[in-house]
Amino acid sequence: MRALARGGGSTLLWRAALTAALLCGIGLLPWLSRTDPALTVLKARSADRDPTPEALRAIRDQLGLSDGPLPLLGHWLGGLLHGDAGHSWVSGSQVLPTVVQALGVSLMLMAGALAVAVCTAATVCARTQWLGSMRRLGTRRPGGTGSAVLAALPEFLVASVLASVIGVQLGWLPALGWYGPQWMVLPSLALGLPAGAVLGRLLDDLLPGAFAEPWALAAAARGLPPSSVARKALRRCVPGLLPNLGLFVVSLTGGAVAVEQIFDIPGLGQLTLRAALAQDLPVLQTGTLALVLLAAVVSALARLAARLLIGPGLRDGALHSLHPPAPPTRSILPLLYGALLAAVIGLGLPRDPLALNPAARLQPPSYAHAFGTDALGRDILARVAHGALTTLGIALAVSAAALITGVLLGLLPRLSGPVSDTINAIPPVLAGLLVTGLAGSGPWTPAIAVAIGAWTPLATHTSALLQQERATTHLTAARALGATEWYLLTRELLPAVLPPVVRHALLRLPGIALNLAALSFLGLGAQPPSPEWGLLLAENQPYAERAPWAVLAPAAVLALLGALAVTAAGGVRIPRLRRRASSHPGAPTDRPRGTAQTVPEPPRTPVLTPPSK
Repeated sequence: MRALARGGGSTLLWRAALTAALLCGIGLLPWLSRTDPALTVLKARSADRDPTPEALRAIRDQLGLSDGPLPLLGHWLGGLLHGDAGHSWVSGSQVLPTVVQALGVSLMLMAGALAVAVCTAATVCARTQWLGSMRRLGTRRPGGTGSAVLAALPEFLVASVLASVIGVQLGWLPALGWYGPQWMVLPSLALGLPAGAVLGRLLDDLLPGAFAEPWALAAAARGLPPSSVARKALRRCVPGLLPNLGLFVVSLTGGAVAVEQIFDIPGLGQLTLRAALAQDLPVLQTGTLALVLLAAVVSALARLAARLLIGPGLRDGALHSLHPPAPPTRSILPLLYGALLAAVIGLGLPRDPLALNPAARLQPPSYAHAFGTDALGRDILARVAHGALTTLGIALAVSAAALITGVLLGLLPRLSGPVSDTINAIPPVLAGLLVTGLAGSGPWTPAIAVAIGAWTPLATHTSALLQQERATTHLTAARALGATEWYLLTRELLPAVLPPVVRHALLRLPGIALNLAALSFLGLGAQPPSPEWGLLLAENQPYAERAPWAVLAPAAVLALLGALAVTAAGGVRIPRLRRRASSHPGAPTDRPRGTAQTVPEPPRTPVLTPPSK
């Protein structure tokens, strides 16, 4: 009842409306894409069978396609209310047991990947925790190159390397199938390492602010052990990351399509991909509904855990800002990485990326071909350089749009929360298929598919930081002195929230390029002979053992892009505007962020004494 009184009822209705719209859009997918679902189902059942009019008519009569999409959707919803999701259009098996079994496999894989991600995040921020607990953060030098490279590695590339090296060549762990705990080690590593690197970078960005709070100074003065101070700082920072961790949980469950394909895992991602390609609507709708429900549950649990960890300070406005004003971090690393990336692009642009030379197939790196050649004798350096113009341009455009959209919608958490949870539950492959069905195939189709969900982590991050920033003591003091809401938003909240969100967006830049690459790897993005980076990885993947340079070269450039983004993000600061208090009627006197304001003493009334006689 308390949640309903606070607007939880309207949020629940908004979430239900978004889910219904998503399911209706999936139900209309064959008709929106202007394809014959009977023909697609026939090819999925038997690729060798001729699509005669009699065979297509039999499938339409069997599935009820002649009635149109709305009766089919109504029939599926009616059965779902009674615990029956119908039968698969391709295999004829019951949908609900199949989806539940695939969801169980994906949840087990997600748990393993989440454990790897937590360990990786702890490793990334271990140095900052140790220095902060020892009160030596002033000696910390900007870094993060290793975590940036790890975060920029494509999941399908990590999975392929682990499967071929550890699983096949060394034989230490099984590389195919899903038969026990041993089979989940390699895919968990492939999914958890990049995700843990991203979470570790976000946590490493919050820890210095926690160690600078008054409680940390008091704890050090009382002689508390450094390990206790480090644990308390971690508890202070984790609530700001829990909403994004919830997004990771859902994306690891339904978005691990490429990894599940490489390791042949019967998970929900692979099931929804096959259902989408075959237009098996009952399976596709049920799988998507399961992901949406999982997203709602995980999001609610993440927000509840964040409130419990913060405690009454969130309610009483007794928090301190984790993002005090700080000078930009000076480092030569961004210039170095930028120069290397520019040198690669500059050396490769004069070369022809489409020139074929069958006599020079799979040649190792040499003076004539610095990155070697591919299976058709094409120069890999030329293809990487020309592909950078497309990949980086689209990734930058999508990142900028995601940043603007995420910040604006993050200011409205009740509106954007259910939207981000619902959109994040859609696997990128399904989003690509929906966009392709609506807009057709084109050079911007993968970009639109990636942009649909690229803003969700930024909006969630913005909402989480704003929630804590609104409960800080300096904001309470500013309100008490008569500051207006516009002044608080433009002079207090946004200067505190925008720098970490912008750094988060830069950290996501290689991930957006990876999502574009993943769509190309699955055949939904750029098509040959385009030199797009994802297509380069997909084309050269079968020759990874014979010619590893063909895969390592585009992967190394992706890692270089990640290192450039992360090191450049360390210098992102927004200076706090300063103006006289008299220039703004509701503006308190400027002061360092995170310190309490001194309320001016009211004027004293003179005491009148009677004259002496």
